[in-house]
Amino acid sequence: MFPIHRPRRLRQTTQLRRMVREHVVTTSDLIYPLFAVPGEGIAQEVKSMPGVYQLSVDKIVAEAKEVYDLGIPSIILFGIPDNKDVEATGAWHDCGIVQKAATAVKEAVPELVIIADTCLCEYTSHGHCGYLEVGDLSGRVLNDPTLELLKKTAVSQAKAGADIIAPSGMMDGFVQAIRTGLDEAGFQDTPILSYAAKYASAYYGPFRDAAESPPQFGDRSTYQMDPANSQEALKEVELDIAEGADMLMIKPALAYMDIIWRVKEATNLPVAAYNVSGEYSMVKAAALNGWIDEQKVVMETLTGFKRSGADLILTYHAKDAARWLQA
Repeated sequence: MFPIHRPRRLRQTTQLRRMVREHVVTTSDLIYPLFAVPGEGIAQEVKSMPGVYQLSVDKIVAEAKEVYDLGIPSIILFGIPDNKDVEATGAWHDCGIVQKAATAVKEAVPELVIIADTCLCEYTSHGHCGYLEVGDLSGRVLNDPTLELLKKTAVSQAKAGADIIAPSGMMDGFVQAIRTGLDEAGFQDTPILSYAAKYASAYYGPFRDAAESPPQFGDRSTYQMDPANSQEALKEVELDIAEGADMLMIKPALAYMDIIWRVKEATNLPVAAYNVSGEYSMVKAAALNGWIDEQKVVMETLTGFKRSGADLILTYHAKDAARWLQA
């Protein structure tokens, strides 16, 4: 007796496998994160993220040009200010570092889509994502007063040239507050990419080195999601859609592909996966030690995100992936 069905028939050659491939990563799927710092001529490598740098605005512009030339359609900007305070002034000030970077990039590379991360943790002196009660050492952010800061931040970023606003603080009602702020300021056409399901994850460690934003006390478990919960993610997504989100993000991605899948199945909005710093750094460390084939592992991982339902992928591997795709 021999098999009637032989799936291996469609795996025999490279070209045949290409013809029947179900999911393909392209450069159009990629978004590259960049970290802006004050100064000039600065390119400081993040120790825990080989190949990732804190960049002054002039270097951000050069990087943006390279990204665009590689066929990557978008960047997302994070900022590290000179000074931090309880009002997160550097987040919403017209001369904030993200605002300066957005304006400079938009002037130099007008067709590149600029996403502004709209959060406060990089700008507060305590490292939490909004206002705290005086004397609070638990990290329990005051939700509704923080919404006013997020509105101001989003509007200032849009004025500076950001094409997409991406709120990431996981405050209740943040999409509605930002949508209202943008509309009142005349930015009705500026879309919101909501970090709809952002988990309180240990995978963020290297990012906090890059953004210089670790909490000075407590943690973010009172506002970011419990990693054990999946049904709650759908509730968060439903609320954000009702409040006016145009796109949805799941963060992290690698350990949360089931969430990406469930969100994509439950909605008709574009879904983004954030391939976060810890995921990147683990691959980089293993590759530098010769334990894995970096290119194959990265492309397999990115394909996994597409297979799970992601339409867009924010990844620090974006430039490398674009070069490999063009080879």
